[in-house]
Amino acid sequence: QVQLVESGGGSVQAGGSLRLSCAASEYIVSVSYMAWFRQTPGKGREGVAYIYTGGGGTYYADSVKGRFTISQDNAENTVYLQMNSLKLEDTAMYYCAACLRGRCRYSYEYNYWGQGTQVTVSL
Repeated sequence: QVQLVESGGGSVQAGGSLRLSCAASEYIVSVSYMAWFRQTPGKGREGVAYIYTGGGGTYYADSVKGRFTISQDNAENTVYLQMNSLKLEDTAMYYCAACLRGRCRYSYEYNYWGQGTQVTVSL
C-alpha cells in the first residue's frame, strides 16, 4: 500500500508559479510511473504530467507543456510539479498518483491516489 500526500497548492495570480509536492510512503522507484492529474467540478481527471521513475522520462499534456515540470527526488521519495506561467484554466484540484505497472497513460491504471491539493489561479 502506497500512501501519497500532496502539498503546495494555494491561490496565485495569473502568470505566477507554484510548486506541488507529493510525498510517498514507499520508495517511488518501486512503482512504474508517478503522475499528476487535475480535476474540475463536473469533469473527469486530466493527466497533466507523468514521470517514469525508473529512468526519469517525462511526459506532459499539451495544455501544460513548456510551463509545468515534473521531477522526482528518490532520496526523499517525493515527486514535484513545478508550475510556471499559471493560467486561469489551470485552476483545479491536483492529485498525485502512482501506477505500479503497465503503460500508465490513463487514470484508471493508477493504483494509488493522494487526497488532492487545490490550485486556484485568479486575475
